[in-house]
Amino acid sequence: MDNGFGNWVTVQALRNGGRTALVDDIGGRELTYRELEGRTNRLADALARRGVRRGDRVGLLTLNSPQMMEVYFAVAKLGAITVPVNFRLSPREAAYVLADSGASFLFSSTGLAGLAEAVLAEYGFARHHVTIPMAAERAGGDDGEYGRLLAEGSPDRVVRDVLDTDVSVIMYTSGTTGVPKGAMLTHRNFFFNACNAFGFGAGLGREDVTISAAPLFHIGALGVHTLPFAHIGAATVVMEAFSPETWLEAVERYAVTKAFLVPAMWAAVARAMEGSTRDLSSLTFAVTGGAPCPLPVIRSLQAQGMEFTEGFGMTETSPNAACLSPEDVLSHAGSIGRPVMHMDFRVVDDEGRQVAPGMVGELAVRGPNVFVGYWNLPGETADAFRGGWFHTGDMARVDDDGYYTLVDRKKDLVITGGENVYPIEVEQVIYGHPDVNEVAVIGIPDERWGERVIGIVAVREGSDLTPDALMSWTRERIAHFKAPREIAFVDALPRNATGKVLKRELRRERTGGSAAVTR
Repeated sequence: MDNGFGNWVTVQALRNGGRTALVDDIGGRELTYRELEGRTNRLADALARRGVRRGDRVGLLTLNSPQMMEVYFAVAKLGAITVPVNFRLSPREAAYVLADSGASFLFSSTGLAGLAEAVLAEYGFARHHVTIPMAAERAGGDDGEYGRLLAEGSPDRVVRDVLDTDVSVIMYTSGTTGVPKGAMLTHRNFFFNACNAFGFGAGLGREDVTISAAPLFHIGALGVHTLPFAHIGAATVVMEAFSPETWLEAVERYAVTKAFLVPAMWAAVARAMEGSTRDLSSLTFAVTGGAPCPLPVIRSLQAQGMEFTEGFGMTETSPNAACLSPEDVLSHAGSIGRPVMHMDFRVVDDEGRQVAPGMVGELAVRGPNVFVGYWNLPGETADAFRGGWFHTGDMARVDDDGYYTLVDRKKDLVITGGENVYPIEVEQVIYGHPDVNEVAVIGIPDERWGERVIGIVAVREGSDLTPDALMSWTRERIAHFKAPREIAFVDALPRNATGKVLKRELRRERTGGSAAVTR
């Protein structure tokens, strides 16, 4: 019996076969669930004919496309494992992910041919390598080499015994602090993640339409909406690449109702909305995660009539773990909200004991959406899971009403003059300045204080704000020992493909090293 998420397509083909499942970018082909079932059956059979067996790893080095989602579903039907790769990595880094996972089959986009060739030269792992054409190439109805692979397979359902506890995806952590680790996510993880997603805002229904513009190699785009929408039989517009103008066009064209973007993308959308004449009335719900969203962006989206919520999650929680209700987004700004339905939280000290409300400790979580461990890293897995809880590495506190607030990553804590400073807390204050577009706070070595707090800020175009003026403004709103002793202005903060600020790069620029201060 197939208890994997590949079977979701099979069930929806029976229940909602004529309804749209996937839309291929702007003006592209629309696939019904019945068509998606036939194509993923063909792909699963073709992969099996080429030797892909239960537990084998299949690499994805691709831009967003319906074909990328077809690979996820087809591989799941075989009981095999998909390994999505961040296409913004260097060839050496991408080759590391494929080598570490032991992938034997690779799909890549034709637009990433140079990267794919360099990766294969670096690793030389793949028994098979198949390319997926770009959206402009697919517009003529030609699926290229990928289409020829599908033609090799039978449209009959390939049935494998797939347990819900089987690993379905190995998704590598973003690597913002070092070598990435492969988080093993099961079919059961994704099922309960979908259940948790159904509780966001007013919930999801098969009449809903979402848009996947953030990269589908990342857990945010895959897990917040795309897979939950497939579970419930709703439609997803898949965008090959994000730009705010084309995103708005897609929302209008396909009457998108709910959308996920990371904060930097929402900020770009909010700016593009100013003066736009597009009809966006269908879009009633917006969700973000991965980083705090500036309040001016939230207010701008709410002014467009959208319910807006912020969620918290990790690759290891597949990802939905907590969220703010739309009515709490402004009144509890800075909080990640309360745990989702199938999730338990606690804040613990270094010995694993729960601390009192208001006290800072490490956030530990448990639930059926939490991953089962790191690929080939039993020591790292054992260290992460202690006492039946996954220790996230995030420092947090909870109030008497059950709202959790992250104060920073444990490893990013700054100790200056013996006082603990949590950069997220300082960043939230600086974000309150109307001229601030982006901010990151780090600690760098200081002979007198051990560390000193540094703010790296990108200001809005046309602003006459100075670093000294911003430092003074910040000191009026936060304890002086927490306020930056230095602020540097930059055009933009370095971010990875998921929108997370690369603080290691900021430290390297200012100290010559990427690690946080050693204590």
